[in-house]
Amino acid sequence: MLDRRISRRRLLTSSALAAGGAVAVPLLGACDASSDNSSGDGKTVTLTVMYKNNELTKEHIADFEAKNAGIKISFIEYDDTRLNAMLASNEPPDFVRGAAVGSASGNAQGLATELDPYLDKSSVLKRENLLPVNDSFRWDGKRIGQGPYYGLAKDWSQDATLWYNRALFEEAKIQPLSTTEPISYDELLEIGKKLTKKSGGKTQVYGFGVEWAWNLWAPISMMILQQGGQLYNADLTETDMTTPQALRALKWYVDFGQAGVGPTSLDPAPDGADLSLFLAKRMAITQDGYWYGGNFVSESDEIKNNVAMAPAPVMGDKRISPTYVGWGAYIPAKAKHKDEAWKLMEYFMAGPPGDERAKSGWGMPALQSQLSLMPQELPYQKQAYATQQAELQYAGQLPDSPYIGAAGAWNPVLDKHLQRAIKNEITVEAAGKAITDEINKLLRQGKDQIG
Repeated sequence: MLDRRISRRRLLTSSALAAGGAVAVPLLGACDASSDNSSGDGKTVTLTVMYKNNELTKEHIADFEAKNAGIKISFIEYDDTRLNAMLASNEPPDFVRGAAVGSASGNAQGLATELDPYLDKSSVLKRENLLPVNDSFRWDGKRIGQGPYYGLAKDWSQDATLWYNRALFEEAKIQPLSTTEPISYDELLEIGKKLTKKSGGKTQVYGFGVEWAWNLWAPISMMILQQGGQLYNADLTETDMTTPQALRALKWYVDFGQAGVGPTSLDPAPDGADLSLFLAKRMAITQDGYWYGGNFVSESDEIKNNVAMAPAPVMGDKRISPTYVGWGAYIPAKAKHKDEAWKLMEYFMAGPPGDERAKSGWGMPALQSQLSLMPQELPYQKQAYATQQAELQYAGQLPDSPYIGAAGAWNPVLDKHLQRAIKNEITVEAAGKAITDEINKLLRQGKDQIG
């Protein structure tokens, strides 16, 4: 938990192969997340696991092995390049870190094991206990959100929510944001302008940060959905970023960049993230999920007594507040030890690691039963908990085409053409057309590769 400041969220933009096609697997009896289990035949099974060592720790591994005498874990630090090589050689790990949002591509390629047969028999992980974030790991052969599960989330946040510093609002004589009612994106931009302070051509205080360097695709997709628009056509093979809904979202980002209220790729944050600016009282509002509150526990009372969380802003009439990623785990389709990997899945999601994550405040748990473990000791934690619980009902799914990566493929294209529009080299309409052409080319290439 100790090294999650900033670096945890930077992982949003890393690419990950998560989820794949249906595979029939033999099942052992599902283990209890806290009980002793052996391999059944007296032999020790070595389970190859690829994860982040600050999320699945040495202590977790030792505890799991002690409770499952027939299983030993061979741990590999998560690495995209190595994972891709292992998948390509048909020698994948048995248990792998993966993202829910963006899993459609891996699903379409048949890279993961169907988990429904395991869920059917498990006394630890039940469908009715899975929060909606897990639906992005579902795949029916054509789209996410329905059909079998091919992965499970470990924790998540509705990443468009807002954190702000009341003290900076007071200094600017501006009414603080509501912690119960969403603000519109247009209003938010105007408030951001009023909170921004500049001197000598330099920005002293940014009014509003959107974590530009981390993700453009997800918030822009959310804006389109909130207006009742769609990012893709019916079969997920094409996009159209020249629709009124898409152009409104793109124009908002261009206006944001031209107003200079927050860091962009043309005016980047010193370390590529909002946190240091926010903690230094040089940023009044930052757009980050519930997990962001984990940063403040060890900060000064000045910070803890002034931070607050607000609902995700809206653009249009449809209130949607999705997760941008939803990290979790899956079992590769060609894993050698699927039953043992499922035991680790139960332990990691519903056992001590899951409880620890929920209590830490570094994101919400992905199980309904763990929500009550979220921290409420400090005043700001109580307020954030209340805001987050109300926000849950608006958790929607971001669109996910199997023919293109999510943020990793979209972000460079969006950033390139938004920069051009911000600098008045092209119009917003021309930017929308250029984005459409480039993304559709990538979609065609992806479809050709998958078939």
